[in-house]
Amino acid sequence: MTTPAGATSSRGRIDKRQAILDAAFVVFARRGYALAGVQEIAEEAGVAKPTIYNHLNDKETLFRHALTAVADSVLAENLTVVERLRNPGTDLGAALRDLALRLIRVCCAERSRSLRWLTYAQVAQFPDLIDIVVGRTSDRLGEALADRLARLSLSGRLRPCDPAVAAEQFLVLITGPMEGRSRLGTRKVAAAEMRAVADTAVDTFLRAYGPAET
Repeated sequence: MTTPAGATSSRGRIDKRQAILDAAFVVFARRGYALAGVQEIAEEAGVAKPTIYNHLNDKETLFRHALTAVADSVLAENLTVVERLRNPGTDLGAALRDLALRLIRVCCAERSRSLRWLTYAQVAQFPDLIDIVVGRTSDRLGEALADRLARLSLSGRLRPCDPAVAAEQFLVLITGPMEGRSRLGTRKVAAAEMRAVADTAVDTFLRAYGPAET
C-alpha cells in the first residue's frame, strides 16, 4: 500500500521536531540554558537554524518543550518498570527489590540526572517548570505505583493501607538516599550503592506494610 504524500510529510515533520528536541536537550544539558545557542542546537540536530524557529518559536519555548519531552520519556521508562509489579511472583520481597533497583537505575541515568539539574538550575527563571516536570514524572509514577500496591493490599500480600501514602513512602525511601549520594544528580553512583539503597528501602517498606505474621 502506498503511503499518502501528506502522511509522509506529516511524519517527516514530527520526526524532525523530535530530532530538534533531542538535540536541544543535549545542548542545554551540556551548556546550561544561558550559554546554549540555537545555532549549536541546529548543528546538533542536523538542521538549518531557521528550521528550529519554524517548529518552535524561540529559545524559551524550545527549552520548555525539550524538558517536557524528556520528562515524558523518563516517565514512560518508570511506568514500564512499575508494570512488572502486575505479576510479582511468589517472592514479593524480591519483586519489590527488583522494582526499586530498576527505578533507581532510571533515576541515575544521564537523562534523568540532566533533567533534574536543568530544572533545579532554572527554577528562578522558570518556576512553573518544577510543577511540569514533577507532574510528569514523580506524580504520575506515584499514581501508577499506588495502583499496583492497592492490588497487593487487596490480595492480602500487603497490609491494608492508603496506597497513595504507601507509594509516596516507597519512592521517598529510594529517591531520598539517591539524591544525597548523587549530590542532587551531579555525580554517578556505583552499582553496589544502588543495590544497597534498594535493599534497605524494601526492607524498611516491608516492615511497615508487609502482611502481619500469623
